[in-house]
Amino acid sequence: MGKLDGKVALITGGNSGIGLASAKLFIAEGAKVVITGRDQNTLSSVAQDIGPNILAIQADAADQASMENVVSRAVAAFSRLDIVFANAGIAAPTPLGKTELSVFAEVLKVNVTGVFFTIQAALPHLKEGASIILTGSTRATDGAPERAAYAASKGAISSMARVLVSELSPRGIRVNTLVPGATRTPIWKRSTPEEITKLEAVHARTIPLNRMGIPEEVAQAALFLASDDSSYVQGAEIAVDGGASAAPLGAPIYRQT
Repeated sequence: MGKLDGKVALITGGNSGIGLASAKLFIAEGAKVVITGRDQNTLSSVAQDIGPNILAIQADAADQASMENVVSRAVAAFSRLDIVFANAGIAAPTPLGKTELSVFAEVLKVNVTGVFFTIQAALPHLKEGASIILTGSTRATDGAPERAAYAASKGAISSMARVLVSELSPRGIRVNTLVPGATRTPIWKRSTPEEITKLEAVHARTIPLNRMGIPEEVAQAALFLASDDSSYVQGAEIAVDGGASAAPLGAPIYRQT
């Protein structure tokens, strides 16, 4: 038996990276999965690759009506909703003194407002035992230059999660946050093998385990939070970052030998 037998999951931003890896793992563990994304070609390709237990819907995670439509279609297709993985997010450099308002606002709209209204759209269909998973980031606390909007948005996720725990605990709905560190996903927007290799080498020096993560490693943590294995885990933040946030001074850049 799979850990998610009989369950239905909604994963926003499920057509690539962590969302796609989680969709594949959830289906392997018995779930039916609805994914969203902005690129219809990618969504169609993913749906064809994975098979009948997935429903891929083009949607804008930052648009309330769009997400309400997604939830309606998910419930119509699979009759229930048990897991919401509000994973969709964008990143953009926002250097102080050089940033347009529209760029800053878009990051916050997708990463914060979109998450809230995704959960609100799903809420009428969630019953006791349901699991909500949010995607945070180590960028919320590491002070990376030129990432003010992204860092603020992920800090907001942590704060929002605490409020949602208070509101949803009486209904038996769990809310937890995944906090990935540097992970090989398309959000980095590096196109050549040389750029990717250079990126990984730079980040590896700042991570105690001396490497970047892969989406499948984050997906395993998402599976734990989605399943009944975590039935008494509420309001947790699970870092999947190779030790970067827990023990930054253990990274190779600081080692003497």
